[in-house]
Amino acid sequence: MRMRIFLFLIATAVASTGLACAETVEQAESGKKKDILAGTIQGLRIDNIMTSQLELVEGTEIIISHVEIPANTTLPKHWHPGEEFVYVLEGSEVLWQKDKPDVHLKKGDVFKVPLRQIHTATTGEEGVTVLVFRVHEMGQPVRVNVE
Repeated sequence: MRMRIFLFLIATAVASTGLACAETVEQAESGKKKDILAGTIQGLRIDNIMTSQLELVEGTEIIISHVEIPANTTLPKHWHPGEEFVYVLEGSEVLWQKDKPDVHLKKGDVFKVPLRQIHTATTGEEGVTVLVFRVHEMGQPVRVNVE
């Protein structure tokens, strides 16, 4: 548990300061893991700043993403082949999850989306910037749209 918190704090520091690590530079040269939403919604920015295999869990990787969702936007409903941890850096969003109550997230909030949970995010007038830390099945897509 402490290791997960430590990794999340490191990722937050990297994303908020704009520092690059050797692995991020290596990925830029070899091609970062692509997200199917990239380039599909005007103003949506998804930067997968790090992808790395977890050494303690065979067949598992982490993906750390810096995501900016513009105002008045709803992402397509989707799920991830892993768990997703969201930290809100700026703004706010409403997180919808299938068969669960809506969750209102604002700056400073942290939330976990369970494995393969169908969900989406909707922004209001201000949009949202989040840091997303995913623990994924190795080799699977970043997200799978459902509609």
